[in-house]
Amino acid sequence: MSKQKEIKTNAMRILDKLNIQYQSQSYESEAFVDGLKTADQLNLPHELVYKTLVTVGKSQEYFVFVIPIATELDMKKGAKSVCEKSIAMIHVKDLHDVTGYVRGGCTSIGMKRQFKTIISDTAKGLDKIYISGGKIGLQLRLAPDDLCKAANAVYGDIIMK
Repeated sequence: MSKQKEIKTNAMRILDKLNIQYQSQSYESEAFVDGLKTADQLNLPHELVYKTLVTVGKSQEYFVFVIPIATELDMKKGAKSVCEKSIAMIHVKDLHDVTGYVRGGCTSIGMKRQFKTIISDTAKGLDKIYISGGKIGLQLRLAPDDLCKAANAVYGDIIMK
């Protein structure tokens, strides 16, 4: 019997190229499932699972925010962190065209273009976090600092408290 070769996503190929260690975890899903349901399905603590949000600023530039799944992006803090007057979530229908990823499979690593990316500073003190692997049904576990490196990101105070 031959072993089935793991299909690598763009995010995984980038992590491999950067020699960043990660673990992938697959789950059954054919359509968008929110982060809380994904975490529950994989028996992961909610505070370790992060979601990727894409916004657009007044300048029409796009910005990426990575925050814990059970939190909300503070739009004022987010805008301030990227030196914009205001930001708004992009429409779901535009997500693929802007990032190359679909809803539920969007990750800050390997988007079509490199956008300014801010990771919630809540990740700083964690050993590992889980993020989307670049397609629905795939999560990646990696160190937050490694995510910063791979996504060319910085930490910031961006969530509602």
